[in-house]
Amino acid sequence: MKTLLIPTDFTYQSLQSIPVIAQQYYPQKLDIILVHMLKITDSISELLMLSRRSAELRHIPDNFYVRCRELEKDYSHLINRVHIDIFYGSTIAVFNNYLDAHQVDGIVAPHDNYQLLFKNSIDPEILIARCGKRVIAIAETPGSMANIITEESELIEQQ
Repeated sequence: MKTLLIPTDFTYQSLQSIPVIAQQYYPQKLDIILVHMLKITDSISELLMLSRRSAELRHIPDNFYVRCRELEKDYSHLINRVHIDIFYGSTIAVFNNYLDAHQVDGIVAPHDNYQLLFKNSIDPEILIARCGKRVIAIAETPGSMANIITEESELIEQQ
């Protein structure tokens, strides 16, 4: 089983490459880690609260979680698991420790319209270029930053 890291800005474009990449690794199943990268703060009070990590996770759209579960289900023959995480750090040493801890085999390059979501978000390409892991380039992904599902299904009362 291979583990791939995909930088994410929690948009549909972050997920578009997953089926294509999973098919490239067939018959091996993949563990996919979707990661948004943040600089660690200098504030002592923020460092004390860092373990809670709920502030950033609250910004992930519910539709993003739904789409991740759909990908796991629809491509269960190719994907073992899709995991969403936040990486805190800005040095190559910390990033390499993160990659080793998660046994990452390769990194997918961020999509073309990748957005920095928070004031302390960092460009993933800076760390990816220096980490020494294999980088998997993907074709250009059309579209712009948007929620995963633009229409919510309507609930209908049954009589």
